[in-house]
Amino acid sequence: MKFAVLGAGNGGQAIAGWLAMQGHEVWLYEIVKDKVEILAKTRQIRLCGEIEGVGQLANVSMDVHATVKGADVIMVVTTANAHAMVARDIAGDLADGQIVILNPGRTGGALEFKRTLDACGCKARVYVAEAQTLVYAARLVEDGVVNIIGVKDKVLLSAVPATDTQHVLDIINPVYPSLCAADNVLRTSLENIGAMFHPCVLMFNAATIERNSVFWFYRDMTPKIADFIEKFDRERLAVGKAYGVELLSVSDWISFAYPGTPGNTLCEKMVNNPAYHDIKSPSTIFTRQLTEDIPTGVLPMMELGEVAGVPVPLMRSMVEICGSLLDIDFRKKGRTLEHLGLAGKSKEEIIEFLSR
Repeated sequence: MKFAVLGAGNGGQAIAGWLAMQGHEVWLYEIVKDKVEILAKTRQIRLCGEIEGVGQLANVSMDVHATVKGADVIMVVTTANAHAMVARDIAGDLADGQIVILNPGRTGGALEFKRTLDACGCKARVYVAEAQTLVYAARLVEDGVVNIIGVKDKVLLSAVPATDTQHVLDIINPVYPSLCAADNVLRTSLENIGAMFHPCVLMFNAATIERNSVFWFYRDMTPKIADFIEKFDRERLAVGKAYGVELLSVSDWISFAYPGTPGNTLCEKMVNNPAYHDIKSPSTIFTRQLTEDIPTGVLPMMELGEVAGVPVPLMRSMVEICGSLLDIDFRKKGRTLEHLGLAGKSKEEIIEFLSR
């Protein structure tokens, strides 16, 4: 098959390298010129760590139109707040039968992507799906070399509409058997665990980061911060319950995604998870753990909760405090229900709309 991989960050290079190792034709697109020039010299990506091998890419380019043309599957591995832009860029290039998978969709990614394609007048019969998280915990050693820290055993996936999910899995499972069906995008979107972990850790370590004091993002977890994350997460679980979706708690999710992780408490699991072991803190508070995870994760969860009458004071506080800290209005470009095409719908109407 021909795969188009859009985005050459940690996840994009990991996915491109793995697909090429399996013998697929892989075209990699990236917006950063210097990165493209480095990768285009050899068109090779070497994976090390949990996966060892070298993948030979067919092409590395800044031309997104040529990259997606004729691709059987388009793997979007950009930041979630770039999903709408990607959809606008490729809307005129898509053809019947192509599959687009957001890796990951965060919260409402497939909804936003599909709605943007429709707004751009895309008439092709395209299958749009979102993965609940990235299959890999991965970090670039350098461009062209990716350390695969961990590989998740199970990752949920759902298409929009939900009736397309099985078709997408039939195509992608031979390459990624860890991807498994969710009932609909409510499940994949509300299982956005990164939106629970990342903003909490960043908010309580903002001063440490601004002092340029490096710490281990998960390994240096403390019991009280882990307790706060679980309180924050209980709001997400309550939102899921209101919409009839039984979600995994953050602690149970670690055991689901990384079986065998030692520990009885969330703090112990975060500290002891080998896949988290070597992940360092960001160098600035203007990082995707806030600038992406809040507007594409916490914000839409909060608004879904408010429609369902679920109290979400911690989510609301997170949006307001971090928005004030960064001087960013997350609602302006974030995934509000209006942005996702769900404004004005009742809880029951949202459930019916997303279950089709």
